Amino acid sequence: MGGDRGMQVTVPAAKEALREHPDLKLILVGPLEELRAELRRSGLREDDRLALHHASQVVGMDEPPAQALRSKKDSSMRVAINLVKSGTAQACVSAGNTGALMATARFVLKTLPGIDRPAIITAWPTMHGHVHVLDLGANVDSSPEQLLQFGIMGSLLVGAIEHNPAPKVCLLNIGVEDIKGNETVKRASELFRQSGLNYGGYVEGDEVFAGNADVVVCDGFVGNVAMKACEGLARMIAQMMRESFTRNLLSRVAGLIAMPVMRSFRRRVDPRRYNGASLVGLNGIVIKSHGGADAYGFQNSIRVAVAAIRNEVPQIIGSRLSSMQVRGASV
Repeated sequence: MGGDRGMQVTVPAAKEALREHPDLKLILVGPLEELRAELRRSGLREDDRLALHHASQVVGMDEPPAQALRSKKDSSMRVAINLVKSGTAQACVSAGNTGALMATARFVLKTLPGIDRPAIITAWPTMHGHVHVLDLGANVDSSPEQLLQFGIMGSLLVGAIEHNPAPKVCLLNIGVEDIKGNETVKRASELFRQSGLNYGGYVEGDEVFAGNADVVVCDGFVGNVAMKACEGLARMIAQMMRESFTRNLLSRVAGLIAMPVMRSFRRRVDPRRYNGASLVGLNGIVIKSHGGADAYGFQNSIRVAVAAIRNEVPQIIGSRLSSMQVRGASV
């Protein structure tokens, strides 16, 4: 029910996801009559692969997380996460209010042993594939120990879904020299060196997309600003290219000639292909879709959930945390 367009996006995405994954079963959570009306418009019906689950409330996109947690106990978001808690579902995918989703998921599912706070992680395109970045907004202030936890969780997640035994983990900083950065980042770097991770040191903002790291760690304030700046830059480049190729007859001809290259470029950097961020560190799988995502983008969030289920990401992270140094002591 969340996101800018709610069921107009999530139901068509569900239809395509069911077609793409023959073994997938989906539960759509929300007011039953509204859901059934949308299913009819989309040519879908309830069956053994598509079930509906009633929820009488909806969390607003601008609703304070504490208020949603306290007064919206029958919201579609809360009910969906409860289904994960009970084992009825293996993952929750939502395009709703990020703060409310994080607060509700943390309250219902709890964090894994040794983890103070969950973090938001997703993949970004690079010149040589992609890089996973966290935290992207769950925690605006993070201690050095929490940054280490983010690094450990990011490394374990990438190791699980990409079968990479030693992902290279870097800290986002304002320079690569040891003297650069604030005290939090400097102390975090010391902890990373002692952690046993494949630590690659600092990486600057302009190097994130070079493809030299598998995981980039930062606090949620920095990560969210970087993510929104990249989204804005992508929109600006797309708009400038459209204007350049439609300025006059000659530019239109050039645009037609360049069309195959432009389509290939657009596919590589299309943010919809990277939509779907994991709330890592929880006792369960919760995937956050961008609120403005279309059906294709939301479908990719479902793909991320399917990959996390198939690769048993929470189980792998939880089991391996017990043998690693977190918060300076074994957990």
